[in-house]
Amino acid sequence: MKIFDKLQPYHFQLKHVIVLFTILLIFQLAISFVHKLSLRDFLVQTQDWYQRDSAEKLANLTATSLELLLETTLQNPDMALEEQRKMIQSFNIILSQQILQEHVEDLCVLVRNGDEIYAIDNGQDLFDFLVLQRLHATPASPQHQAVIRLYRQHQETLRASEQILTRLEGRQTFHVFVPFVPRGEYMGAVYMKNTPDFSFITNEIITSYNQTSLMFVALIVFGLLAMFYISSYTLRERDDAQTQLLETREKQIAELVHYQKEALFTKRIYHTHHKAEKVMGFIKEDLRLLERERIDEIKYRVTRYANFISRVIYDMKWYDPPLQTIRNPIFKTNLNEVITFIVNHIFCRVATDNNLIDYVMALDETIPSIPVNEFVIWEILEPLIQNSVDHGGEGALRVTVATRHFQEQGRIELTVGDNGRGIAAELLEVGDSGIKRIFLEHTSTKNDSQNNGYGCYIAHEFAVQRCGWKMDAENLPQGGCQFIISIPLGRDLL
Repeated sequence: MKIFDKLQPYHFQLKHVIVLFTILLIFQLAISFVHKLSLRDFLVQTQDWYQRDSAEKLANLTATSLELLLETTLQNPDMALEEQRKMIQSFNIILSQQILQEHVEDLCVLVRNGDEIYAIDNGQDLFDFLVLQRLHATPASPQHQAVIRLYRQHQETLRASEQILTRLEGRQTFHVFVPFVPRGEYMGAVYMKNTPDFSFITNEIITSYNQTSLMFVALIVFGLLAMFYISSYTLRERDDAQTQLLETREKQIAELVHYQKEALFTKRIYHTHHKAEKVMGFIKEDLRLLERERIDEIKYRVTRYANFISRVIYDMKWYDPPLQTIRNPIFKTNLNEVITFIVNHIFCRVATDNNLIDYVMALDETIPSIPVNEFVIWEILEPLIQNSVDHGGEGALRVTVATRHFQEQGRIELTVGDNGRGIAAELLEVGDSGIKRIFLEHTSTKNDSQNNGYGCYIAHEFAVQRCGWKMDAENLPQGGCQFIISIPLGRDLL
């Protein structure tokens, strides 16, 4: 009971440890079983290879012995009877000694005489055929008849390659044909039927492995028990320290997230406040100048202004609005129409005419509609044009907004450029995040307010993060700068 009382304060109770140990044991047994199967397969494959190799080497040795013996015989064609008897005895010894081996079941020399193939398995017939050029036609045994049929199937291959040919029957019966080429002339083949068996080696290795696996599993079990017993004395302090650390860290993260949300929400309110205020002024002015002849024109503008104000209010409610309110197949936005409205009815509509700023629109009429909310395009395009106006420098300024349709590439290119003084070189450097500094927060060349540096950042956030477009900024060789937005068409846009 004392042991159970000591285990209670810890997160890992005895039942958890038992489950852990059980899983580890099951895994170890599974690994041992899989390893055993792999080892068995490896040993079987190795055994098969060695059996084939040993069978081929034994047959090749027999053929080589016969060829060397025949080579010696042919050098002395006028042999006495005693020498012939010794030669026949040598052939018999070579043919019979291999049969005495445990795994060799059959051995013969296959030769052709005319259209017939004969299987010679004794020294007298072999001597008569090779030396005296005569052959005693005796009926082949049923076993040799099967060998002759097999030889007929592979005779041409064996003659062409003059390499050892082996055919496997069942699991371990090898039919080996070794080309018989005395003095470089193909005369037939030495056939050997070999059934080697080395399974006892595999069984011994598997048995030894089973014993080792059981010992290894036992050592793991005792080792885990010892590790748990030793570490149980330090778990309480560690758990207490981790609990306090996690609680403190959780409070810090909650405070940081709350602060970031408040700061980002404040930035959004500040950035949209002056746009909403300016658009409301346009609405009031249109209502004051309302005339019967211009009622449709003013109605169209006021409706677009009011919808934009609604979008601004919606963005003030949601810092991260749902994706379907930004990109959606139900949106059929004419990009050229949005650009024309923003330029003509936002930037060209000022209290007094400003002849120092010239707005040029080069719009490609072939571009298709895009499934993006048009007021999201406002929030992307307006800060970029405003950036050209604010940072264009002194003197006459030409702001150019252009669209191009690359039909083969399946994309639209939107550019906003000017002929001003361009972007500072340090703002075009790529930071650690892989984004140019001009698109980061708090990045601006104006130092008169702490709320600068959000226009390009918000435009980049909407274009890249929410719309899935590509956005870049660069200085032009002839002076000035431009922002380039690449809008993919088709499925990539959604």
